This record gives sequence, structure tokens and C-alpha cells, in this order.
Amino acid sequence: MMKSKSNNWNVFGLALLLGLFSTLGPFTIDMYLPAFPEIAGNFNTSASLVQFSLTACLLGLGMGQLVMGPLSDAHGRRKPLLISMAAYIICSLACAYAPNIGLLILFRFTQGFAASAGIVISRAIARDLYSGHELTKFFSLLLLVGNLGPLAAPIAGSGILSFTSWIGVFISLSFLGVFLLIMTKWSLKESNPPERRMAPDFKQQLGNYKTLLRDRKFVGYMLAQGIMTAGVFAYVAGTPFIYQNIYGVTPTVFAILFASNGISLIIGSQIVGRLAQRIPEQTLLLAGLWLALAASVAALVVTIVHGPLFALVIPLFFFVCSIGITSTAAFPLAMESQAKMAGSAAALLGVVPFLLGALVAPLVGIAGEDTAVPLGLTLLMTSLVAILTYFLLVKNISHQTPQHAQSDPDFN
Repeated sequence: MMKSKSNNWNVFGLALLLGLFSTLGPFTIDMYLPAFPEIAGNFNTSASLVQFSLTACLLGLGMGQLVMGPLSDAHGRRKPLLISMAAYIICSLACAYAPNIGLLILFRFTQGFAASAGIVISRAIARDLYSGHELTKFFSLLLLVGNLGPLAAPIAGSGILSFTSWIGVFISLSFLGVFLLIMTKWSLKESNPPERRMAPDFKQQLGNYKTLLRDRKFVGYMLAQGIMTAGVFAYVAGTPFIYQNIYGVTPTVFAILFASNGISLIIGSQIVGRLAQRIPEQTLLLAGLWLALAASVAALVVTIVHGPLFALVIPLFFFVCSIGITSTAAFPLAMESQAKMAGSAAALLGVVPFLLGALVAPLVGIAGEDTAVPLGLTLLMTSLVAILTYFLLVKNISHQTPQHAQSDPDFN
């Protein structure tokens, strides 16, 4: 009994540590959202350009994963994390003291690039240690911690803005980088020993990506969850102006509303974690896709008739909940047969949402700051395309039930 409790605590401690690295992405994306109107006024620029700083960050987060994933396959997980956390600190300070919107956009790209290591490598470590239903359960536990980022980040940003300017937000992010650098140095064990590493060969790394992209089932899961997550980035880009400019809420109320959807992400991921051994992950994934479609239709109707705030918040809550379901279910399904290329596979699973999000996010502001209809249309579009992708690439392929995997004894 004591051994079982000890193992449980070790698993929870590892999930907590990896979850902290996963929160770096949400904090980098979300923490400055309440400051959008202030940044626009400070640089005397448009809402679209401020939103483009978010797009630049998403591009950095996406492209960085394509680099960090293979690097961690070749050089281990710890070394790339150490270098990236040091770079993140420098880039955050550069954002804080950017003299104009153009340089802020550039520095946001580099900040996102550095932050990408925390996202992709934490997931690669999870695949190093688990597979099958065990990976699903562990990944849901990791997301329980990681999804606190979207919940806490806007509240933290709003709290910082209550006594300082948007500059303080980026200085705070640099302190977060310092903390994660220390955690990497002193608390993270290496899960990819030298004998399991891929050769540090650029051509082979490209070949790994080519192999993964030829796997129809992997691509289907990757696109289904990536397209859905792109819808969330549209929500992230649009709601600061919709809530504050159209509905007139304060930055504090916006932060609370935004954080409520962090709770919905947690609910969605934990539903999958609890039901994984009783209901196939594919069934849970499809349920999440249908929930997203229903919620996006409701959101579009509310935006067209300009319904009250609560009528918009409710379908958005369920839409984000569906992301928790689809992401948690799709990840272990996609990673099941990718043990030797865990970093590269995690990179592709991570990069697609950010690249698609970078393309989709600016669409919500295309009609100006006085209408929410583009957000509703964007959510509906992403939901429909994700469902079509799933049925075209995954549904008709027989799925082999994953085997339970044992955790790495070196980590327990």
C-alpha cells in the first residue's frame, strides 16, 4: 500500500512539474490580453496590429516546436529546455521595453519561439514514460495542471494592470521564465537517455516529419485537434475587444469571464481521463467534435442577433470545454505508435494548432471592433472542418486498441 501511494505521489509530482512547463504557452499568450486596448492606445495603433502581436506569438510557438521537438529527440529533453528558458527570459524583457508596435510584434515572435520548448518537450516526456490508456490518464492529469494557465493568466494580467502598465506584464513573464529555468536545472530528470536518442541529422529529422505526414491516421488526429484548437485562438483574439468594447465590461470582469473557460478546459480534459478505460478515446473525440459544432452554432446565432452577454458566454464555455475533450482524446491516439519519434510527433501535434490559430485569429477582427459575428462564423467554420477531417481521414480506418504501458521505473 505504501509503495502504491508513493508511486501515485511520484506520478502526480511529475505531472505537476510538466504541467508547469505546459502553462508557459497559455501565460505567454493570455496574460497580456486584458492590456490590448492599453497597448493600442500606448502605440497609437489599431486593434488589428495589436492582435497581430498575438499572431506573431502563435507563429513563434508553432515554428519553435518544429525545431525543439527534433532537438529533444537528438540531444535529450533537459538541454534544449535549459537553453530555451534562458532565451525566454531575455525575449520577455525585450517585449517589455519595445519602443513601437513593430518591434513588439518581432519580440513576441521570438518569445513564443522560446516558450515552445516547454510545450513540446513536456509532452514528449509524457510519451517517453507512458502509452495507451496510461498515457491518456497521465496526459489528462498533465492538462489538469496545464489548463490552469488559461484560467490564471488573464486574472494575473488584470491584477498586474491594476497597479502598473502592460510593461509589468512582460516583466512578470520574465520572472516566470527564471522560475522554470531553475525547475529545469534542479528538478527535471532526463527521460530520453543517449541510447534511445535519434541521430542529430537534419535530413533524418526531415525524414521523420515526412514519415509522420504519410501516416493518414496520425494526420487525421493531428488536423482534427489542430483545427479545433485554432477556433480557441480565434476566441482568444476576439473576446478582449468583444467583451470590453461591445459589451463594456471592465478588464477585471473580462479576466473573470476568460478564466471561466479555463475551468471548462479542465472539465473537458478530466472527462476524458476519467472515462478513458470505459469508453474508447475515438468515441470521446467524436463526442467532443459534435459538442463543438452545437456550441458554435449557438454562439453564431447570439452574435447575429446581438444577444446579451450571458447568452454568448454560455456557448463559448461549452465550445472551449469541447477543446479539452478533443485535445485530450486525440493526443494519445496520435502518439500511440510514435515512441521513437516522440519529440517530432509532439512537435507536429503542437505546431499545427498554433499555425492554424495564427491564420484564423486575425479573422475575428476583419469587420472591425463593433461586431462579434466574425467570431461566431470562425468558430462554426473550424468545427465543421474538424468534423469533416475526422470522417475523411480517421473514421473509416480500423483502430487497434492501444495496449496498457508501464511507466519508466527510473522516474518512479
